[in-house]
Amino acid sequence: MLLVWLICAAPVVASYLTFYVIRPQSRASFGELIEPQRPLPELAARAMDGRPVQMPSLKGQWLLISVANGECNSACQQHLYLQRQLRESLGKEKDRLDWVWLVADDTPVPPALQPALAGATVLVVPRAALGRWLSPDAGHELQEHLFVVDPMGNWMMRFPAGLDLQSAAKAKRDLDRLLRASVSWDQPGR
Repeated sequence: MLLVWLICAAPVVASYLTFYVIRPQSRASFGELIEPQRPLPELAARAMDGRPVQMPSLKGQWLLISVANGECNSACQQHLYLQRQLRESLGKEKDRLDWVWLVADDTPVPPALQPALAGATVLVVPRAALGRWLSPDAGHELQEHLFVVDPMGNWMMRFPAGLDLQSAAKAKRDLDRLLRASVSWDQPGR
């Protein structure tokens, strides 16, 4: 009888031991959660057509942000491509996520890149102002990451530097989770 009791109690004892003593640490998200969250700064950006845009006007929508100079080298173009593909891969939820490119200098965007930016929000923001809001992971540059901002305007996640097609599936899983978790309070559009 004692042997039967030990066999039945063993899984319960093992689970308590694992949870309270061993404490397994698993990473639930691919992107790094930002603590504390940082709100959108009160600064004026400039749209591609020259009109001023207040950064807080971007609130009300999930944002997937990349930062680069206007010349947009191949790494920048890869990030823009991944942003567009991540958004499109969300299917019917894609209207809840905007992709934003923050241009960190006054270099004009190449005309050949304009058609690919049709669905993007492109804003020119001084690099110094961006540095006070967004920050890269240690040893990396700002333009190496993709950033996620929640509909309340808080920067809350940074994807690892060097995001490529293979790791983009993990980023998509994070975006799916965020959108699924916020479906009750977040609606498409601003």
